[in-house]
Amino acid sequence: MDTATGADAATDAAAATSTAPPAAVPSPASVAVAAEPSGDDLAALKVVPARHYWRWAAGAAALVVVAQFGHGLLTNPGWDWDTFFLYLTADTVLKAVWVTLQLTFYGTAIGFALGIVLAFMRLSRSVILQTVAWTYIWAFRSIPLIVQLLFWFNLAYLYKELGFGIPFGPVLWSFDTMNLVGALSAAVIGLALHQAAYAAEIVRGGIISVDSGQLEAAAALGIPRLRQLRRILLPQAMRGILPNAANEVISLFKGTSIVSVMAIGELFYQVQVVYGRNGRVVPLLMVATAWYILLTTLLSLAQYYVERHFARGAERTPPPTPLQRARAFTIRMRAAAATGGIQK
Repeated sequence: MDTATGADAATDAAAATSTAPPAAVPSPASVAVAAEPSGDDLAALKVVPARHYWRWAAGAAALVVVAQFGHGLLTNPGWDWDTFFLYLTADTVLKAVWVTLQLTFYGTAIGFALGIVLAFMRLSRSVILQTVAWTYIWAFRSIPLIVQLLFWFNLAYLYKELGFGIPFGPVLWSFDTMNLVGALSAAVIGLALHQAAYAAEIVRGGIISVDSGQLEAAAALGIPRLRQLRRILLPQAMRGILPNAANEVISLFKGTSIVSVMAIGELFYQVQVVYGRNGRVVPLLMVATAWYILLTTLLSLAQYYVERHFARGAERTPPPTPLQRARAFTIRMRAAAATGGIQK
């Protein structure tokens, strides 16, 4: 009996040992969670901003180069700033600037007016109009501008008379071309026709960037075709047209210097005349450069505000202008100063 009882007790102990759950082994996730610092520990950590040493070095190198360039402008006697300021606002230079502005204005106005017509000709369903517009754009983009200017300047050499009459028949009225096209007129015609070829592609690109479904929806609503173009198509196309158009206007403004080959008294030609007399080449070139920079800056500012005007449909609250930012900064500074004075 005692032996059997001892055997049963041993059997019960072995069964209890086999059925007992194994000791819990900590998982890697629980170990990682336990290793993470608590909220108090995170608050005690010191936040160190990332340091971009190479960026700082590059910025310092750029500042050194700019400082050296500015120092050279001020101390190098070759720039001859006395001569520069002497001719910067001279009467001859101001008249030349006015001629340059006239060439730019007339070339831009006539060129973009003709370019709009050519753009719609290329977008028309008439194969003849498409072909004529494409040929014009191809020809005037292929021929150098100086060649076009000289062609119009020497129009009387090719055509001594121009007239009106029946095509391939008798001429009813004709006139002499010797004094028809002067130097300034030839420059305006050449610049405008050259500009029209590029303006046509700029306008066409802006128009085709607008989703055609909008015109289809407008047509379904019964809106007339002209009103679709004026109120729906062009306001949206202007956002794509304006940046490229402004580039072309600025390029035309600087490109007017090429008419100096026709002895027209624009800015670059007049500067050449002056430094041809006194030999001060560098300061006179800087006079022309300063006027080009000034007028280009004014054109860029005008471009900014015109683009902002046509962006109203896409941006309900457009970002503030630099003038508005400066005004808001001044108001904040005044308010801070007033608050500080009250606290004192």
